[in-house]
Amino acid sequence: MPGLVSVKTPPASTPVRIFPPENSQCEGSRNESPRVQRRMASPSPSPSPSTSISRVRPSPDRGSGKKKSTPEKTVIDESSLDNPDLGPFLLKMARDTIASGDSPSKALDFAIRAARSFERCAGSEPSLDLAMCLHVVAAIHCSLGRFEEAVPFLERAIRVPDLEKGPDHSLAMFSGYMQLGDTHSMLGQLDKSISAYESGLKIQTEALGESDPRVAETCRYLAEVHVQALQFDEAENLCTKTLEIHGEHSEPASLEEAADRRLMALICEAKGDYEAALEHLVLASMVMIANGQDNEVAAIDVSIGDIYLSLCRFDEAVFSYQKALTVFKSTKGDNHPSAASVFIRLADLYYKTGKLRESKSYCENALRIYAKPLPGSTPEEIANGLTEISAIYEAVNEPGEALKLLQKAMKSLEDIPAHRSTITGIEAQMGVMLYMVGRYGEARASFESVVAKLRPSGERKTAFFGIVLNQMGLACLQLYKIDEAAELFEEARGILEQEYGPYHLDTLGVYSNLAATYDAMGRVEDAIEILEYILKVREEKLGTANPEVDDEKRRLAELLKQAGRVRNRKGKSLENLLGSNSNPQGMKKEGTKRWSGFGFKT
Repeated sequence: MPGLVSVKTPPASTPVRIFPPENSQCEGSRNESPRVQRRMASPSPSPSPSTSISRVRPSPDRGSGKKKSTPEKTVIDESSLDNPDLGPFLLKMARDTIASGDSPSKALDFAIRAARSFERCAGSEPSLDLAMCLHVVAAIHCSLGRFEEAVPFLERAIRVPDLEKGPDHSLAMFSGYMQLGDTHSMLGQLDKSISAYESGLKIQTEALGESDPRVAETCRYLAEVHVQALQFDEAENLCTKTLEIHGEHSEPASLEEAADRRLMALICEAKGDYEAALEHLVLASMVMIANGQDNEVAAIDVSIGDIYLSLCRFDEAVFSYQKALTVFKSTKGDNHPSAASVFIRLADLYYKTGKLRESKSYCENALRIYAKPLPGSTPEEIANGLTEISAIYEAVNEPGEALKLLQKAMKSLEDIPAHRSTITGIEAQMGVMLYMVGRYGEARASFESVVAKLRPSGERKTAFFGIVLNQMGLACLQLYKIDEAAELFEEARGILEQEYGPYHLDTLGVYSNLAATYDAMGRVEDAIEILEYILKVREEKLGTANPEVDDEKRRLAELLKQAGRVRNRKGKSLENLLGSNSNPQGMKKEGTKRWSGFGFKT
């Protein structure tokens, strides 16, 4: 029985920002873990997991260089498509055209004609040749950056095989689902991407059994995608299964086990289980040392330093970072982006320990490297580094300098699907910076651009999207667009309730903003009801002596005095309270629009 692996597609890939670097194929390598951004550089903010390994993605562009000339496009009579020898001939011509580096458009024409020939010759019978040809057509579309056009061909290719006809048909369907998942991922449609990968994994498991090493590779690949989607419980389950399979079939201290443990460390760190993450990283480092992988050991040392930093074990973190920096400088050069990434971590560490002069010095060292990047440095690598440095400048209250760095990061990226996720994260961070420096119109425009990119994709239901809506609502308030702000806060409230629950601090912050906005619109009773609920929750969670509780009490007292009421200690259930507030048209408005007497939560 053949192993179930996905069909390869043309190379030359660049990274996607929640997530992925370069030189891949439309199927992507399935043996590397994603790096989750340390700051709000991704459409899904998260804790700062530490790993330097990245999962790759297909690229919309191909390498440049001189092309070999080929004959003019062959004119083929439609009636000849019934010839069973024509399909294989045209498919071979398409592959030869790709291999020669000639026009992808010409290769696409050959592949489409081959698919039509295979379809006509197969009739109603499932044809593996047709499925394979459709995979090639989709791969060429991906190489041209036409990911939306590739999707219908892949969906059609999945419908062709018949699982009852044996392992070859299972292989074809598995390949189609995995390639479809990669394509959706390039479009930023993580929900659809995960669904396709899960379907592929199910088919592979049924064909090979649950303990096959090839199933382990697919499990790890899917776990990486769940990490990118911030679905850490699902990722942990899959990674645990991968470790179990590799433990059963691989030699002790294998490279596969090391890769699994690095991914598991990433997941544990994201979930706040730093001790478990540290244990996995130490075991992975031992494996890499035994196999003589010095650069990989250095990358793991960086991740170990991140864990120590999270645990406030600063001296040990500095030792790990400096150890990794020494290796990177000796093996890759003083000006390699890997060295810059360590400088950024050291800058962050010294900022957190109050040594601002040292922090700024390391930031400047990293900026010198990014100003003159070495050949082979990827635009996304530079953009991510500039974004992380901007976060440090923001933390030391230099929003102007932080904004300049974000603008440089934006300029370093092309507006193509492979970079869209990174661009979205940078735009969101720019919106925050613009808001901080009082440029509210530009901040609103930046957030509006982010929302427009996220709505058509699977990110529209994520917590990140809810947070962006909240920030956009705050910018609208500064521009006196109160009705628009209320709509944005209401939408953000619904998303964060779903993602975080009604008691999360971010959700309560949106409730507070919504209450203040209702007050500004003259809907005092609605504002009071929401604020009473917020105060009740904060008293239960934080205690009555907490400063935030005192602040909410003051706000509520002002509104109650204005309405001539006293506080309702009983409180409504959240379901009844927000259910009634979800229909502004049915609400009685009290008075004209005015500014609220209390503040807003960012």
